Amino acid sequence: MTQPTVTLYTSDWCPYCQRARGLLTQKNVVFTEINVEDEPKLREEMIARSSRSTVPQVFIGDQHVGGCDDLFELDRSGELDRLIQGA
Repeated sequence: MTQPTVTLYTSDWCPYCQRARGLLTQKNVVFTEINVEDEPKLREEMIARSSRSTVPQVFIGDQHVGGCDDLFELDRSGELDRLIQGA
C-alpha cells in the first residue's frame, strides 16, 4: 500500500510548525509543505479545509488530523504510523 499524501500548512516563524516538520521528518514521511505566510489565498485554502486559522495544520490524504499537539498525540497513540502507512 502506498503512503497517502501528507500536507503541512506552515509559516516561517512558527515553533509548532518546526516541531511538526521535525516529527514527520524523523518518521521519514514525505510531505508537501505549504507556507501560508506570504500568500493570503493559501491561508484561505487552509482555513477552508481545516476550519482553523492557526498553523500548523496537517492533512493525511484528505483527512485533517489537526495541529502540532494533535499530531504528537496521534504519534503517542500509534495512530500516526497507521495513518501514514495508509491502513
